[in-house]
Amino acid sequence: MASFTLQGIPVSRGIAIGRAHLLRPAALDVQHYLVAQEQVEAEVLRLQDAIARVHKELQTIWSDLPQDAPTELGAFIDVHALILSDPMISEAPLDIIRSRHYNAEWALVTQIDELSAQFDEIEDDYLRERKADIQQVAERVLKVLTGSAHSVPRSDGVDERNANMIVVARDISPADMMQFRDVAFSGFVTDEGGQNSHTAIVSRSLGIPAVVGMGNASRLIEQDDWLIIDSDAGVVIVAPTTLVLEQYRERQSVLQKARKKLNRLRKTPAVTQDGVEITLLANIELPEDAAHALEAGASGVGLFRSEFLFMESSGQEHKMPSEDEQFEAYRAAVLAMKGRPVTIRTLDVGADKPMDSSEHNVLNPALGLRAIRYCLAEPQLFLTQLRAILRASAFGQVKILIPMMAHGFEIDQTLAMIEQAKQELKAEGRDYNAELQIGAMIEVPAAALALPMFLQKLDFLSIGTNDLIQYTLAIDRADHEVAHLYDDLHPAILQLLQMTIAAAQKAGVPVSICGGMAGDVRLTRLLTGMGFRELSMPAALLPEIKQEILNTRVEALQPHIKKILRSYDAAAIRETLAVMDAIGKTLH
Repeated sequence: MASFTLQGIPVSRGIAIGRAHLLRPAALDVQHYLVAQEQVEAEVLRLQDAIARVHKELQTIWSDLPQDAPTELGAFIDVHALILSDPMISEAPLDIIRSRHYNAEWALVTQIDELSAQFDEIEDDYLRERKADIQQVAERVLKVLTGSAHSVPRSDGVDERNANMIVVARDISPADMMQFRDVAFSGFVTDEGGQNSHTAIVSRSLGIPAVVGMGNASRLIEQDDWLIIDSDAGVVIVAPTTLVLEQYRERQSVLQKARKKLNRLRKTPAVTQDGVEITLLANIELPEDAAHALEAGASGVGLFRSEFLFMESSGQEHKMPSEDEQFEAYRAAVLAMKGRPVTIRTLDVGADKPMDSSEHNVLNPALGLRAIRYCLAEPQLFLTQLRAILRASAFGQVKILIPMMAHGFEIDQTLAMIEQAKQELKAEGRDYNAELQIGAMIEVPAAALALPMFLQKLDFLSIGTNDLIQYTLAIDRADHEVAHLYDDLHPAILQLLQMTIAAAQKAGVPVSICGGMAGDVRLTRLLTGMGFRELSMPAALLPEIKQEILNTRVEALQPHIKKILRSYDAAAIRETLAVMDAIGKTLH
């Protein structure tokens, strides 16, 4: 096929080379064609084999269920097995193949469409909703027929026979992305998303090249196409020529060598050339990430996104993790960090991180019941999490970070809930650190404009730049149509950052940055020059940020920082940043 190039939004660094692995509903892959009379029975056999394979898969899943799995899960698998055995699935599509000469996929989709229409007419809500079970069973069979079963096969290296996979999808939810953590793949390409969508954030945390907001890449790219992701330029090259492939392999090799060289800095303290010490922390999603953070040279965990524990436990029937399950997860991260601080952010769900599909029905979820609002509206859920975090604090340095606070009563209610959790644990004779620090995320403009309210009652602040930019500029960061308006160097953003750091320094309250700006090497000198001394980012970005700090002289940046903060001209701000970058290069 002819080579072509697609342009999107770059969200991480590096080059990925591999074969496309499409993740999309199997129904989209269905071909419609008629089979010759002599091929009819072979087509019937193909569908029967696919159904038999799905039966075997369901049996394996059922037998592999852990002892403590909820009974509903086993029942759900049993229901799917029964549906698969029902003549409406196992026999009716075979009759369609024989009578109409449809290919197997077309016959199955035709039968499922007819059944779905019948279920839509049923008045009983419970029975009507069983349509989803039928569609899910059909989806499994279709994936076998189309060769897309098992969403992510394993692979070991990059060569013609067994290339690293590049995942291509319309979009990937935060929960879905977790399945890729232990699988060999080398990049992400998505139709939707922006610079700081959650696909972008997780790809950066995994240190994997990604390009998002590509519009219709998942329709233009075919399964197993050779792809090159140039995530610095935001370009995806489909079916590259041999010459282009060789050029990018060479560039990839150079980048890998540079990365290995950077990794030697992991034990070097992050101190500027004029002696300013910067604390570099890691953002993590799951307890096992703590070991990677330590290996990368992190001085602690600046952001443990606890919502991933809740997403991991979701299934057909959503099940919240218990207090003990949460406690074990938090304790594992704390112990893995060997005495270094671990900042655990309380549950931040809603908006672009729903825990179940019903939350998609909110008219404007980014402005709705999310983060601390959600937790205060669900006090038992919040109390359970607070108790688990407090119990983990007996095993090391733990801090509690509260997201999206904007009102004084939210601070008061949160502190009251934490006090209640402490008193309950005390009454039960459980250990916890009574002096653990409590902080707030500054990610709503109202919080940045009313800092004294936070500085008087809390121990530390952490700026979440992703949401702060989203709310200040009125841009949904998950909407690729407005993603180009997302600008971390907008004068309003810089003013809010400066206000926050100045007020916190005056009050003697530590303030860190844990959003996307902290992990952007192009902004490292800007942030250190503005006075930030604590940056938290994906562990994979730590070495590059550290090198930038080692080649920085804070004193030399001050005139340029003042110039940037006085300017309301975007071009002039970027020009001054380029001058600062040039100064840094002379210090190499």
